[in-house]
Amino acid sequence: MAVWRQTVVLCCVLNCLVSSAPSLVLKNKYNNSFHLTRSTRTRVQQLEKKYKEQQLGDRHFEDRSQQLEGLPLLSTDFYVWLKLSDWERLHAALWDIKNYWDMLDKKRKQLEEEGEEAQVVGAVVRNTLPQAIKHIQLDLQDLMRQLSSQMRDIQRPQIKPLPTPGNAAPTRNTGPKTVWSSRVEGYVILRDLDLYLTKLARDFLLLASKTHVTQHREEKRAH
Repeated sequence: MAVWRQTVVLCCVLNCLVSSAPSLVLKNKYNNSFHLTRSTRTRVQQLEKKYKEQQLGDRHFEDRSQQLEGLPLLSTDFYVWLKLSDWERLHAALWDIKNYWDMLDKKRKQLEEEGEEAQVVGAVVRNTLPQAIKHIQLDLQDLMRQLSSQMRDIQRPQIKPLPTPGNAAPTRNTGPKTVWSSRVEGYVILRDLDLYLTKLARDFLLLASKTHVTQHREEKRAH
C-alpha cells in the first residue's frame, strides 16, 4: 500500500509540474524580453545623446513638436490597451519594432554614405554613429525573434480582427528636406524609440504578471 501511495503522490507532483511548465516557460520568456527591452532602451538613450551632440551640435537638444511620418503612435487608449489579447499585444509589438528597425537602417545607411563622401574630399571624420545604430538594430532583431517565439507559444484569437500593424502616425505633406531636417529625423527616431521601449517594457511586465496568475490557477487545479 505504501508503494501505491508513493506512486499516486508522484503522479500528482508530475501532473502539477507538466501543467504549470508551459506557463513557467512563457513567464521566463516575458521576463527575459523585459530585461532586453530595458537594456536596449539604455543604449538608445546613450546613442541619442551622442547623436544630438554630433549631428545637431547640442547634446541637450529637445523638440517635442517634431514628428516623423511612418513611426508608430505612442499614445494608446488605456482601456483599449488593457483589453488586447496577449497575441494581439505581441503581434502589434512585432510590427512596431520592425518599423523602427527599418527607420534605423535607413538612417544608418545615410550616415555611412555621408562618411564616405567626407573621406572622398579629404575630411577626417570619425563617425561612430552607424556602428552604434547597428548594435541597437541587433538588439531589436533579438526582440523580434523573442516576440515571434512567444506568439507561437500562445493561441491566436479567432474572433477579434488583428490590430493594424504599426499604428503609424498620419502622413503629412512636407517640403524638400534640408540637411538640418534630415538630421532632426534621426533625433526623432531615437527619441520615439526610447519612449516606445518604455511602453514595451510595461507590456512585458503585464504579460508576465498575467502568466503568473495563470500558473497559480493551474497549480491549484492540479492539487
